Amino acid sequence: MTARVTMRDVAKTVGVSSMTVSRALRDDETVSADTRARVQQVANELGYVYDTTALAFRTQKSGFVAVTLPSINNANFAETYRAMSNALADSGIQILLGATNYRIEREETLIRQLLARNPEALVMTGGFHTEATRELIQARGLPVIEIWDLPSEPLGHVVGFSNAKAMETIVAHLAHSGRRKLAFVGASEGGDLRGAERRAGAIAAAEKFGLEPMDVLDAGPAPVSMRHGAALAAKFGRDLLAYDAIVCVSDPVAFGVLNQCRRFGIDVPEQLAVTGFGNFEIAAVCEPRITTVDVDARQIGETTATMLAEIFEGRPTPRTEKVSVTLVAGETS
Repeated sequence: MTARVTMRDVAKTVGVSSMTVSRALRDDETVSADTRARVQQVANELGYVYDTTALAFRTQKSGFVAVTLPSINNANFAETYRAMSNALADSGIQILLGATNYRIEREETLIRQLLARNPEALVMTGGFHTEATRELIQARGLPVIEIWDLPSEPLGHVVGFSNAKAMETIVAHLAHSGRRKLAFVGASEGGDLRGAERRAGAIAAAEKFGLEPMDVLDAGPAPVSMRHGAALAAKFGRDLLAYDAIVCVSDPVAFGVLNQCRRFGIDVPEQLAVTGFGNFEIAAVCEPRITTVDVDARQIGETTATMLAEIFEGRPTPRTEKVSVTLVAGETS
């Protein structure tokens, strides 16, 4: 078994003290640029990785932010993470990522685990949390950014949009195109809380625009995907033509519904409109292109990174950044 390379090994090879190596690897400018470069070169050659644990203990700074996402499989959440990570790349701040699987109870457990690692800030997807989670965060006094939502009682900073209002954009489009009887397809109640807001927003919008009362079709427990949309549409078959439009909680669900409509010979959009949510890549490349709403997942990530930078620069006053919501009129409505 190969012995672990130590700081002393790097120092001996370079011909400097261990303290100089430590300072060089922290990019301390009291060490000359040439020496810093030589230390880094030798550290790389020997396979030495600087252990920041002791530094974090002394400075009370861990060098990372904790981020919770509902899922790492969802392309939009992945885009938010990627944009945030890219924007933070040059800051030296790393991301410790955890997935809640759309469960606020899982989020509570995850937050306890993440806080034990002493993050410098916490980024949480959504504005719904257990009371224990809220108390835990408030007691810790940690900077918090809630994303992908506009919570009524924010824990700190917010970067998001109203899921209900965003869904109203879709319903308004359908109403103006003459669709009267709509059905909403989403996850079972109690799972996807942002999806529940979209459902409530769609129902309220149908009433607002004088449409027939909206039916709700349960696609199964969250997270729902194209497979769930396809299964639900297969269950109904041509009975889907009892509606003028199927309003889906997300683009993948809409894609699943759309494919089954083809199988049953339902003409989209002549006989039935199908809409999605999120402006996923699949909405733009499928045939026909899916009508959807763009909530700009990348902007959420970039704005969150900017907000984190402001927090670390000593500007911690909580604020809310609303993300733009745009209708993307495809060929399915």
